[in-house]
Amino acid sequence: MSPPVKCSLCCSLLTSCALWGLNGWTQIIQFQPPGPKPVPRNNNNSSTISALDMGISEEEWERLQKALDWPGPDQEITQLNQSTSPVHSTFSIVGLKESYKVGEKISVTITARDHNKNLKRYGGDFFKAKLFNSDLKASVYGEVEDHRNGTYSVALLLPWEGQAQVYVCLEHSSEAVQILNKYRESSFPRSHYNGHFEGPGPNKTRISEVVQCNLKWGADGSWRKGDCCCEYKDIKTGTVWQCERPKKLSCDNLVHHSRGGLEDPLNPLEKQIFTKTLTNVAITGDTQLINVLPNAAGIGTMERCRSGMTTPVPAGFYLKDVWKSFVCNTQQFSSSQMGSCLKNKIVYLMGDSTTRQWFEYFERKVPGLQRMDLHTPRTGGPLMAVELKNNIIVHWRPHGVPLRFTKMLLTDLHYISNDIDEIAGGPHVVVVFTICAHMVFHPITFYVHEVAKIRQSVVALLSRAPETTVIIKSGNTAGLKNIFQSDWYAMQLNTVMQEMFRDIDGVIYFDVWQMTSCHYLRENVHPGPVIVANEVNMLFSYVCPA
Repeated sequence: MSPPVKCSLCCSLLTSCALWGLNGWTQIIQFQPPGPKPVPRNNNNSSTISALDMGISEEEWERLQKALDWPGPDQEITQLNQSTSPVHSTFSIVGLKESYKVGEKISVTITARDHNKNLKRYGGDFFKAKLFNSDLKASVYGEVEDHRNGTYSVALLLPWEGQAQVYVCLEHSSEAVQILNKYRESSFPRSHYNGHFEGPGPNKTRISEVVQCNLKWGADGSWRKGDCCCEYKDIKTGTVWQCERPKKLSCDNLVHHSRGGLEDPLNPLEKQIFTKTLTNVAITGDTQLINVLPNAAGIGTMERCRSGMTTPVPAGFYLKDVWKSFVCNTQQFSSSQMGSCLKNKIVYLMGDSTTRQWFEYFERKVPGLQRMDLHTPRTGGPLMAVELKNNIIVHWRPHGVPLRFTKMLLTDLHYISNDIDEIAGGPHVVVVFTICAHMVFHPITFYVHEVAKIRQSVVALLSRAPETTVIIKSGNTAGLKNIFQSDWYAMQLNTVMQEMFRDIDGVIYFDVWQMTSCHYLRENVHPGPVIVANEVNMLFSYVCPA
């Protein structure tokens, strides 16, 4: 099988469409006049973003703002001891009994205090809670309810027989969350990117230049550097990417993209609030073992997995390292069953390295599935694997910029909505996408814009081919808990995705946030093999439901 053909036309704007066929991702670079233009330097911050800029209605933006609303300090924070202390904050189990039955719930109260042991009078702390049993490799997620007065409550389901313990940690104080929110919406570029320009030099030589690039968002943009910029506007999504104008080459010579450095915006007090000793720390509380007795009524669901199902809290639980879903009847698939399930199917995995983990899992588990050599970076992609006997094709590709990957061709970075527009769809097609981890560095209004474009493309796909399987994979928890990669950022983006796709028929939403938040493995932006295996088994349960 031949590798994909890359056709280069004299393209002035870096827009592209992908043909997803048996030969992989054949690229056609569309000619879109006029070319990238130098723009004048302007030091103003970005102007206010409207609902129209985001591509949604005013009513929807109001609903999103309500869903995203997060309380914060009611006073100016001038010293560290005013912030929430994980040492002095506590949790207690309300009305703890000698025993419970499977399916019952316990109630946990969290009380926040500052470093002077004073009760907090406002909410906004980012607590996480779960129930667990290390011996049984069992755990379940608990949603924390903020009463906005310094107290919080958690209703924890008891889904397994045996013993259980409560675990609560303070990931960020309300003061830290206030800082996270401030810098998310500011024009300060926490993440930098590189543009690699290449072109002809004197005496038939090739010259190259590397400059800084970033997202332009808003009428005036939010990022300006040096003698300013070349602009690259994607015709279909409207997203504008900017790069500093190279000194020797023209704007047309941008070839590669790579991640740049991270820039810390925190002032001295903010650095204290984000210190590791105060971040993602377990708080003290009732450590008694909870005794859970069997229940003849049972727990769980045998409903067949399909689109349109509601994701409850909790969405499921782990027992002996196997995820038991409360959404539908998920199965554990053997390698041969995976191969049978994917027979005559084309799977498109889009997004970031967490969907690449799924691609790599397919490679290891699906019999006979072999990666094709597309002459692309092994981790950057795009990637393709085939199994000829059963006519199985699996693609993976990262989403478009902004993206923090190592150096790769910019023409290989496509916006998810554009790629979905190029898929014919049908009962043999499975589309999976995620877009979260690389968006945490940019304003949430830009994320809404991206999701609105993806939604438009998904609706069109399901209109022309309603039997297509479309799965949204949520963002997961990550290892770092700082100004760059906070779980609070990811949780807010997940809220946007869920809300914006809530009323779209035919779409399946995977809440992998809960799966990574409650597992015993150390949280990592790349979940461990056990978690990935459970995620993929859930995928197969929807593609080939029992």
